[in-house]
Amino acid sequence: MVDPVTASVIQGALENIAVEIGYKLMRMSYSSIIRESEDFGAALVDAEGRGLAESAQSTPLQSGPIPGYVKHMLATLAARGDAVRPGDVIMHNDPYGGASHGPDVAFIVPVFHGEELVGFSATTAHHLDIGALTPGSCGIVDAIDAYAEGLQFKAIKVWDRGVRNEAVWHILRDNIRASDLVVGDMEAQVAASRIGAERMAALVAQYGLPTFRAACSALMDHAERLMRQAIAALPDGTWRAETMIDGYLDSPDPAKRDLPLVATVTKKGDGITVDLTGTAPQVKDRPINMPFTGTVDVAVWLTVRSVLLDTAVHGHIPVNEGLTRPITIIAPKGCLANPEFPAPTIARFCPGNQLADTVMKALAQAVPEQVSAGIGNLKVIAFSGLKGNTHWVHMEIFEGSYGGRPGADGMDAVDTLYANTRNNPIEDIETHLPLRVERYELREDVAGAGRWRGGLGSVRAFRFLTDGGASVEGEGHQHRPWGFLGGGAGQTARLLLQRADGGEEALPSKVPHRGVKAGDLFLCEGPAGGGYGDPLLRDTEAVRADVLDGLVSPATAKRDYGVVIGVDGAVDAAATAALRGAR
Repeated sequence: MVDPVTASVIQGALENIAVEIGYKLMRMSYSSIIRESEDFGAALVDAEGRGLAESAQSTPLQSGPIPGYVKHMLATLAARGDAVRPGDVIMHNDPYGGASHGPDVAFIVPVFHGEELVGFSATTAHHLDIGALTPGSCGIVDAIDAYAEGLQFKAIKVWDRGVRNEAVWHILRDNIRASDLVVGDMEAQVAASRIGAERMAALVAQYGLPTFRAACSALMDHAERLMRQAIAALPDGTWRAETMIDGYLDSPDPAKRDLPLVATVTKKGDGITVDLTGTAPQVKDRPINMPFTGTVDVAVWLTVRSVLLDTAVHGHIPVNEGLTRPITIIAPKGCLANPEFPAPTIARFCPGNQLADTVMKALAQAVPEQVSAGIGNLKVIAFSGLKGNTHWVHMEIFEGSYGGRPGADGMDAVDTLYANTRNNPIEDIETHLPLRVERYELREDVAGAGRWRGGLGSVRAFRFLTDGGASVEGEGHQHRPWGFLGGGAGQTARLLLQRADGGEEALPSKVPHRGVKAGDLFLCEGPAGGGYGDPLLRDTEAVRADVLDGLVSPATAKRDYGVVIGVDGAVDAAATAALRGAR
């Protein structure tokens, strides 16, 4: 047993260590995807791989899978007859062994108290290149199997009992583009994970192993109780939702485009089951399949937690294994949400985010006041080229948007749901890369209409200053974000390639690597979120403010909201009342 005060102090210490690991990694990293976008994870887990704490500032899709990485790493070592020892640093990126996808590489450092293993400190990070068939690690949308997606490391000791395994580091440098950046980031991960291990070992020494373990058990039990109480407050029932994703819109094969994601949420007592039966079969030779452990489970857990245990209502919620215990996930083997090896998975990011949105759509039927309308999904473009004989690679994450929510409009131009990265500053891009950012602004007059309108996407334009190449991983060009309770659907995304010779080409949401010329420009128009509630109930002054800000045109205000704006910018109250009354 442990008293609640001691358990709470240990919880705070674990959370602070995880945050420190994350900041140390950010400050030591070379690439902007970690240093600026914060596309990384950091977490502490116990000796069994059960999550204890994660870095609050990192993305859930990076920190959330870390317990799965560790559990599969332990199983892999055990199957080899190997063990974890002091001084080890283990690299793992197996998407069928806990990793979210291959470019998200974990570096795991064990924590010992004397001779006894007590836990692990781990970091994950999205690396700019992992040796796939084309440059980059997002935008790889044409890999035919797991082997085409880059290097696979399954519980490889890059440090073995304190001795650096130089052969592995040579393999990395010889098989990865932009290796100075990538290997530099990996070494930063090792250093950050070691710092976390040192802090965790000191914490155990301070309180003693029995007290530490009792506190960890108590913290997980507490998180489980919080989740079960939130679930118990729901009415028993079953709610189903379906979302269509683009897949490969330009494919002649109907099995590769317009693919359904289905989530059926059943609540009974203080437990929830999320059944993904009905989701489209896996695409055997295209990498939009989602690993069950590392992507699908994180998408489900995050959505249920965010909807039922909103920190704005419940305050600080400890993030550990206990939160996941009341949630059961079912996904038939061989579907998009539970593929079978060697189906490729590297482009699982956008489908997984859409799956999270589908779970929220199902929960909306149970708790309509606790959700937002449909999200506008994200897009990633991998820009690349050669400077002499040296590769440069840059991944740019193009924001999406949230749908409207009770009492507030959707958030504009942000990462959504299980993504939580930041944008890259234009100054950083133009300082380090042969790219020029010519537009960065909100996309106006397309948000889903509602009592609370959807959020706005962004408009971004990138011009190549030298010859190079690009590939695109995206979603949401065909199917609009859902409106809720009478709200209108949001707007789809668009992507144009404007060539230096004056030609223009509309591109689908997924584009395999293609060469581009100096002067070519990618113009990305982000999606807008769905509206929440009847647009005719929107406050007329809120509509007027949007018109004055240029976010909504007078014609849209009249058509969608029944609000007439006069030439003086004021609401014509009589005309508005008549128009709304007629509808």
